[in-house]
Amino acid sequence: MKLIMKNRTLTLLTRILTYCFITLGVIACSENSEMNQSNVTVTSGQGTLEGQWEYLGGDAAHTRYSPANQINTDNFEDLEEAWTWDGASFNAQSGRSTPSYINGTLYTVAGARRYVTALNPETGELIWSYGEPKTGRYEYSMRKDYGKGVAYAEIDGRGVIYISSPAFFLTALDAKTGQPLEDWGKPVPIEGFPESGVVDMLADLGHDYDPYDGLPLETGYITTSSPPIVVNGVIIVGNSHEQGYYQSRIENVPGDILGYDARTGEFLWKFNVIPQPGEVGHETWENDAWKYTGDISSWAPMSADLERGIVYIPTNGVTIDYYGGFSPGDNLFSTSLIALDAKTGERVWHAQLVKHDIWNYDTPTAPILLDVTVDGVEIPIVAQTTKQNFVYTFNRETGEPIWPFVDTPVPASDIPGEKLSETQPFPTKPLAYGMQGLVHDDLIDFTPDLRARAIDALKNHKIGPLFNPPLHRDNDQGYRAAYWCPGDGGGTNIDGPSVADPTTGILYVSTKKACTGRIIVSGEERDKNIKLPTGAKFSDFASLRYDNVKGPDDLPLFKPPYSHITAIDMNTGDHLWQLPIGETPERVLNHPDLQDMDIPTTGTGRNAAMGVTETVFMYTAMASDGTNMLYFVDKVSGEQLGGVEMEDRTNYGLMNYVHKGKQYIILQTGPKLTAMALYDENAESGDDY
Repeated sequence: MKLIMKNRTLTLLTRILTYCFITLGVIACSENSEMNQSNVTVTSGQGTLEGQWEYLGGDAAHTRYSPANQINTDNFEDLEEAWTWDGASFNAQSGRSTPSYINGTLYTVAGARRYVTALNPETGELIWSYGEPKTGRYEYSMRKDYGKGVAYAEIDGRGVIYISSPAFFLTALDAKTGQPLEDWGKPVPIEGFPESGVVDMLADLGHDYDPYDGLPLETGYITTSSPPIVVNGVIIVGNSHEQGYYQSRIENVPGDILGYDARTGEFLWKFNVIPQPGEVGHETWENDAWKYTGDISSWAPMSADLERGIVYIPTNGVTIDYYGGFSPGDNLFSTSLIALDAKTGERVWHAQLVKHDIWNYDTPTAPILLDVTVDGVEIPIVAQTTKQNFVYTFNRETGEPIWPFVDTPVPASDIPGEKLSETQPFPTKPLAYGMQGLVHDDLIDFTPDLRARAIDALKNHKIGPLFNPPLHRDNDQGYRAAYWCPGDGGGTNIDGPSVADPTTGILYVSTKKACTGRIIVSGEERDKNIKLPTGAKFSDFASLRYDNVKGPDDLPLFKPPYSHITAIDMNTGDHLWQLPIGETPERVLNHPDLQDMDIPTTGTGRNAAMGVTETVFMYTAMASDGTNMLYFVDKVSGEQLGGVEMEDRTNYGLMNYVHKGKQYIILQTGPKLTAMALYDENAESGDDY
């Protein structure tokens, strides 16, 4: 493994402009990190405990923080590859599953069948695996290979692994053997399924369906991507649907949240994400749209306050992205954060982050829970980062915003039949940490010619502020399409989960510059391009295809940085520092018109997988030549210290665990897992670490 030293000529250290406002608490943390760190230690009650990683996000608060301190700013250059595990035999591709390390074993899911695998944490060797029998409803799922991990609980002294599948089954497995639990759930009337250990969750949604093939497509479709979460003996299960840009018909099923008894698999409760008559928010669904449409899935991961028994659920928008004329109103609980009582499923509080969402601004990351001190008062908060580059911050017990939101006027739609909300909630703190909207001053400006060509490239697209609405193809303004920023893939997104340090209250957020243009046509025209459409009645409008704009000479369209990390002190709401993600791509450095320029570090334009420990902040990116890197940063000042080379690109999050006194970093490198640890000179002589 190649070491990138602290004095590497292309390091960001000599290029970034760092600004830092350090609180007394953060300084104290920095001083503590300089203590002797020769042994791995953990801090009780902070992030993960005793080297474990029991949840997708490390802890129930989804901080992705580990108090492990063996790997630090003084020795990270001694990291080497400890082992790799290749999921090719399970047909793994996307690499989105963050493993869990529980009681000496690693657990993850792999491949379209979403096999559950148990691995040896020292070697990566397979201990056991479990695969669900194939069904027709599995075959249809668009989220088959997107499984992000497993859930865990200890029931009567026995470790249990829970998995939600693409076919919408919930399975409970003995953590030691991988065998389905006896006397758990209900028998599934499909050949090949175990006699016990499985729940058919379609039965609890209240729709007619076939056990093998699932829901009739004219009714809708539902699947899963993120794992369940166990909160005080209750399994809470989210869901997902087919992507909204693959939809052309208005009917669908709602992504209702389900709760099950962790000990028995008994169905406990269902929360309606589309409020029924008499329920809070029902009035936000006009023209009886609540009767027939759906989605509002909870495909992003959930988090929980175990002490208060509250689970926090981020949601998706309504059926069909980019047009909602068939569902007038604000459409609660779409694109919202919902706090539920885990025991009963009753709503504790909610906040709608985007009203009548037609921008595909679904909430893509897990809410993060922290305990902070704001103006001298200790407050339990939940922070939700978004594609819009906002952090929405609430008292996680009451739902009150920590800093005020302002209902801000936004543009109206020009698409016939579409009526958008006149305002959207803008947080006053923290300030936006990335691009919002697009004007010509945001475009590349290395030379006047490049700027002029970028402006020309946009001449057929309508640009504007945040929440710039889509345009249909036959609009009377003469544009080919609208261009809204951030777009589907911009801002904070699924490929860069946010992380936080609970000892300091610092939130670390990854974001990239990316806009979306879509050709909006009739639903009937769009339907012809969909192999197996859901629903029955054509929408007046739907999205046909992307119509994005490229920068001149294969250069990015925007000013740098193209992607960056922001550290935010959640005690004050202030930005502490920003750091470009990775180095400046060679296509920028080697452009003939830019050879004699002092180009600032631009970042790669991709989001980062991040992690934070007691000693260091780390993230994945690429060097200028495209080399995959794991970089290490002083977590208080933002000073980039160097990095080590990786063989493969990391696709999602990263995690830390401690096994037999040794700290490991796990990187999700495509279909593989790559484990890194400090070089062990005793390993060659056969001595224990």
